[in-house]
Amino acid sequence: MKPNFSLRLRIFNLNCWGIPYLSKHRGDRVKRLGDFLNMESFDLALLEEVWSEQDFQYLRQKLLPTYPAAHYFRSGVIGSGLCVFSKHPIQEFTQHVYTLNGYPYMIHHGDWFCGKAVGLLVLHLSGLVLNAYVTHLHAEYNRQKDIYLAHRVAQAWELAQFIHHTSKKADVVLLCGDLNLHPKDLGCRLLKEWTGLHDAYLETRDFKGSEEGCTMVPENCYVNQRELQPFPFGIRIDYVLYKAVSGFYISCKTLRTTTGRDPHSGTPLSDHEALMATLCVRHSPPQHTPSPTHGPAERSRLISVLKEAWAELDLGMAQARWWATFAGYVIGLGLLLLALLCALAAGGGVREVAIMLWTPSVGLLLGAGAVYLFHVQEAKGLSRARAELQHMLGRAREAHDLDPESQAALFLGQQEGDRSEEQ
Repeated sequence: MKPNFSLRLRIFNLNCWGIPYLSKHRGDRVKRLGDFLNMESFDLALLEEVWSEQDFQYLRQKLLPTYPAAHYFRSGVIGSGLCVFSKHPIQEFTQHVYTLNGYPYMIHHGDWFCGKAVGLLVLHLSGLVLNAYVTHLHAEYNRQKDIYLAHRVAQAWELAQFIHHTSKKADVVLLCGDLNLHPKDLGCRLLKEWTGLHDAYLETRDFKGSEEGCTMVPENCYVNQRELQPFPFGIRIDYVLYKAVSGFYISCKTLRTTTGRDPHSGTPLSDHEALMATLCVRHSPPQHTPSPTHGPAERSRLISVLKEAWAELDLGMAQARWWATFAGYVIGLGLLLLALLCALAAGGGVREVAIMLWTPSVGLLLGAGAVYLFHVQEAKGLSRARAELQHMLGRAREAHDLDPESQAALFLGQQEGDRSEEQ
C-alpha cells in the first residue's frame, strides 16, 4: 500500500419503512429508492426495515448492474429487515441476533417477532479491510415510560461487544443503522464510548440537510406528528458511525440528509430521512495519529457510562424477576384450581360446572407458564449483560487507578487540600 494511499467511500443509509400491507405507498417508494440508488451509485447502501423479501429481490434485480454484490439478513419470524448493496465484492458476511428484543405478548409493537440483529460485511478495498455493520435496535414507543429501555441498553452493549470482537483485523470500521437512540441516550453513549466510533454528523464540516441532522422530521408526511410534538425540529435516531485503526485516518468530508421529501420527486422515500456520507480514508501522518481511545478523561467517561448501564440493567433484571415470580404464583394457583376441579368432577356434585371451568383454567396455566419461561429467560439475558458490564467496569477502574496522569492529578489535589487546611 502506497504511503500517499487515499480512498473515498460514498455511503447511503435508510430505514425504508417497508411493512407489507401497513406502510403507505410501499411499492412506489421501493421503486423510487431503486432508481435513486442507481442514479447516485454509492459504494455501499445499507437498508433497514425491508421486511418483505420480495422487496429485496426486486431491488436486487434492479440494482444488479450498479451494485453487483448484495445480501439479505434473515432472522426471527418476520425477518431482521436488514440488507446491503455493494459496488465491491463482499468477502465475508455474518450476523448476530440480539438476545433480548421486547415481549411476545406486545403483539401490537411487533419487535419480538422481527428478530432484530446486526449484520456484518467484510470488504477488501485496495488492500484495506473494511468491516461494515448494519443494525436496527428496538423501537422506543413511549419516552416518558419506556418499558423497553433495559432491552435497548442490552442491545447497545451486545452491538458494541460484537463490533469489538469482530473488528480486530479491520483497518476501518463503519456502522450504519436505525439505533432508535437519541444522541445523548444511555445506549448511544455506551456504544460510542466502548467502541470509540465517531459520529459523522458531529465530525463533518460540510453538512446539508434537516435541522440538527434529524432523521425523523415534522415535514415528512409519513411521520406521526403527535409523536414529534416535544421535538419541534424532529429527532436524530439514524447514524453513520466510523473509526480507523492506528496507521489510518478517516474523516467525513460531507454528510447529507433528505429533508422530508425525495430529492427528485418531492414525495418522501420513507418516514425516516436518508443519510448520505462521503468518507475519506488515508494513511495517518504522525501529526494525525489518533490519541489513545482510553486516556484518563476518556476512561472517566467510560466508567461513568458503564455504571449507568449497569444500574439500568439491574432495574430491568429486578422487573423481569418480579414478573417471573408473579407468573410462578399464578401457575401454583392454577394447579390448585385444576386439582379442585378434578375433585369436583370426580365427586359428581357440580360436574358440569367443573368441566366448563376446565378449559379456561388450562389456558390460564399455559399462559402463565409461557410468561414465566419468557421472563426467566429475560432475567438471565439481562444478568449476563450486567455481569459483562460489571467485569469491564472493574477493569476500567483498575486501569484508571493505575494511570500515571490520574495518580499525578490525585497527588496534586491532595497537596492543594493540605495547603488549604494549613491556611
